[in-house]
Amino acid sequence: MPDFRVRATEEELMDDLSLATEELRQNLDELETINTWLGGYAPVLNALARLRPHFPPGRPLRLADVGSGGGDTLRQIARWARQQGVAVELTGVDANPFMLDYAAARSTQYPKIRYQQADIFSPEFQQQPFDIVTASLFCHHFPDEQLTQLLQRWQQQASLAVVINDLHRHPLAYYSIRWLTRLLGGSRLVRHDAPLSVARAFTRPDWQQLLAQAGITHYHLRWRWAFRWQVMVVKR
Repeated sequence: MPDFRVRATEEELMDDLSLATEELRQNLDELETINTWLGGYAPVLNALARLRPHFPPGRPLRLADVGSGGGDTLRQIARWARQQGVAVELTGVDANPFMLDYAAARSTQYPKIRYQQADIFSPEFQQQPFDIVTASLFCHHFPDEQLTQLLQRWQQQASLAVVINDLHRHPLAYYSIRWLTRLLGGSRLVRHDAPLSVARAFTRPDWQQLLAQAGITHYHLRWRWAFRWQVMVVKR
């Protein structure tokens, strides 16, 4: 049984960048289904709606989704932008080439999305300017020290806002997703990683401490269903 008082440190199977199998493809399909059922995209789409009055006039919104994985969050953003009549340039950033190929194949109907393989800690990536940097179910993959560095860098890189969508570390969330993935006959990857993701995730005091350590004082931290945190670091 995890100690829910602290973040778990065990690595997820998906943290292996060499992972490139049909099992991973199935896992990405399953994650998109779970996120759709549980409203997992709402924190990002809600944040974009709140930020819309501040979008840059006269040109497309430049948004980067770091740790973009299978590209499902970017496809949701692209659909939202179409419905709202918002011009966008969307960039998915990931270190795993298999995931990038998978995401590109799933995103052919969304010409505003492009994908790039990059090290998000590299100066080359950090020099790329964006209006908004988003991170969905990505932050929990990093220990506190690295995440503090990333928060600092994303705040510098984004001219408008940083939007984070991640999990709430809570016993009910942990045991619910553990039960659900087994009930639905999920793959080995999702049965292992989904509950571990919750154990590696955050409480409100965790986020408050991380943001303070990153020197970020102006932010919005909201709990969203189901067991999600929405973090908005707004520059204006």
